[in-house]
Amino acid sequence: MFPDVIQDVEARLAERLAALRAERGWSLEELASRSGISRSTLSRLERGEISPTSALLGRLCAVYERTMSRLLAEVESEPPQVVTAAGQPVWHDEESGFVRRSVSPPHPALRGEVVEGRLRAGADIAYDTPPVPGLEQHVWVLEGTVEITADGRTHRVEAGDCLRFRLWGASRFRCPGPGPVRYAIFVVLP
Repeated sequence: MFPDVIQDVEARLAERLAALRAERGWSLEELASRSGISRSTLSRLERGEISPTSALLGRLCAVYERTMSRLLAEVESEPPQVVTAAGQPVWHDEESGFVRRSVSPPHPALRGEVVEGRLRAGADIAYDTPPVPGLEQHVWVLEGTVEITADGRTHRVEAGDCLRFRLWGASRFRCPGPGPVRYAIFVVLP
């Protein structure tokens, strides 16, 4: 994506996060208590002064009971039925080494979506809670190896393998290396 497009998406994301809090009538203090994210960080996120990491976005999605894809789709325009490769939103979390492509973005009339994830060797992302309890996921590894912990069970998933589960608790994606991992996640709302 071009820098001005990324900045525009990040500005709309900041606005949407502020709107979600306002819709619930929560103060920054209340959201900080519910999410475990400091009030100052939340304030800077909502003002667009900083970009959220995947971990921060994951915590907020859990509080707002949304998948990350659904939240990001709320700041994108309505997706077409055919999503060209050039039209698939890509989000980078430089801190964690996570790259996320929304291959088939969420749509209000559909329960599923497809996401491509890439992690560099050594990358480790943990989510405290699922964005939606009981969220169904099918993770198909296309290249490399990933260790996925879901609800306390760790699975080593290699190229060609598919792990499927419903997520009720914490989860973790770790790339043990030696190279990066690329996988597709098929997400289905309960």
